[in-house]
Amino acid sequence: MDFKTKIYLDYSATTPVDESVVEAMLPYFRAKFGNPSSIHWYGQEAESALENCRQMVASSLNCSPEEVIFTSCGTESDNLALRGVSLAALTAQNRRHILISPVEHHAISITAEQLAKHHGFQVEYLPVDEFGMVSPDDVDAHIRDDTAIVSVIYANNEIGSINPISEIGAVCQQKGVIFHTDAVQAAAYLPIDVHSLNVDLLSIGAHKFYGPKGVGALFVRNGTALIPSLTGGSQESNLRAGTHNIPYILGLAKALQLRQADREIQSGKLVSFRDHLIDQVLQKIPDS
Repeated sequence: MDFKTKIYLDYSATTPVDESVVEAMLPYFRAKFGNPSSIHWYGQEAESALENCRQMVASSLNCSPEEVIFTSCGTESDNLALRGVSLAALTAQNRRHILISPVEHHAISITAEQLAKHHGFQVEYLPVDEFGMVSPDDVDAHIRDDTAIVSVIYANNEIGSINPISEIGAVCQQKGVIFHTDAVQAAAYLPIDVHSLNVDLLSIGAHKFYGPKGVGALFVRNGTALIPSLTGGSQESNLRAGTHNIPYILGLAKALQLRQADREIQSGKLVSFRDHLIDQVLQKIPDS
């Protein structure tokens, strides 16, 4: 075996940037470098690109463009969702109960722990089955009158289990509780129609679906109260201050559009690969 030949198999951690995504990004590093907050021609050119990207992402999520907030990554999207909704619910309704699963990404679990330590929230962990999955019935049983938010991961980043997000979302809607899902690992392989999923907030990160690292997005359903984590400028409807990273945002929008267009074909190939791998392991490795 030639040990100098490397095969990359860690696509759940990150993906290489698609060549067409790179080509789409390149002009916005130099030729089209304007700040979209500027009122002159260069700035307006950048702003036009920004809003076109917002429309592209909204089309993939089946939401309105104004419901798309651009962030620096999936982790920031998770933080903004959980912290922003929790603090808003505490301020407006004195809700102090946060309901999450014990198998969330650390962007959710550690943020919840910080909210408990520094803001007096009570974090409750939903039960999961032997596959790390959450039951909608358990969500129904654990929601309280003072529940600020429920957050359940869509596709688990460690073991791959896919939670019944649409059913959990329906429970939360019936109970009148805000529901967030971390879809960072799911966006490359699963449907992300926010209406079908019954979610109020949904997080994605570009580098999981052949886009660049350092950019993400958060769907925030219209009417969802959210206190921003980053303050300063009025960018992103006053929910996320900071100069927009136009080339990276364009990379996210382009990559998401491409991935969602061929998602079913690529996912079907992965199912075939998975089944073949399992079959060969079971045949060739005793007691596996």
